[in-house]
Amino acid sequence: MPGFTALADSEWARRFELAREPDPDGVGGPRLWYLLAEFGYLLEPLRRLYRGLFRPFRLAKAESPRMVMILPGFGTNPIRMRYFARRLEDAGHTVKRWGCGYNWGFSEELFEQLEERLDDLHERAGEPVVLVGWSLGGLYARELAKRRPEAVAKVISMGSPFSGSLRANNVWRIYQAVAGHRVDSPELAGQLSRKPPVETVALWSPRDGAIRPRSAAGYPEERDKAVALRCSHMGFSFSPEAIRAVAREIEQS
Repeated sequence: MPGFTALADSEWARRFELAREPDPDGVGGPRLWYLLAEFGYLLEPLRRLYRGLFRPFRLAKAESPRMVMILPGFGTNPIRMRYFARRLEDAGHTVKRWGCGYNWGFSEELFEQLEERLDDLHERAGEPVVLVGWSLGGLYARELAKRRPEAVAKVISMGSPFSGSLRANNVWRIYQAVAGHRVDSPELAGQLSRKPPVETVALWSPRDGAIRPRSAAGYPEERDKAVALRCSHMGFSFSPEAIRAVAREIEQS
């Protein structure tokens, strides 16, 4: 985030107060056990080494390769999803980064950059692009499809809290401290739960330790299909289960 380390003391204090806001009545995130289990992602390099030596993970070659743009989760950048992207590329898809570095939260300026990026990929591909967004990246993907439906073939969100309260998760305080605005008052016009005018698939997991499952699955009128996985929230960005699910959805687009 530009200038983040150089914030004035008054701004740090304001953000600290945002992070200390109480939980709203009747709204909460997943159970503490699932949140603690998220730290299992630290062992992922070892699991990946094991798979590489003894159980190589490969996807079948795509019958209809597509242009895919991946949008990372909050506080991450495309490097976090490099393994994910490479598996899709091995299957024959053309996978592109979102081109905006780290994802530090909603802003209209970032959306303008994303619209330009999407338009460029759409023109280069000669056909609509598949958007794959992890967590907050999925919210961006849904909103992009509302603004540029002619450029989007399909939206696949992974653990993205588009339905219900944006405080129904275990990370909203961190978001408010970093982004500098309330999570339910983002610097973005629009109703996040409204379904984009393109095919929209929501991947969710009952084991998600960050986002309440109902928020990520949504209701029938908010997406076309919801697919339950068994990975953690971090696992959406690297687990074979999540990669296979996304590959199937891309193939069906």
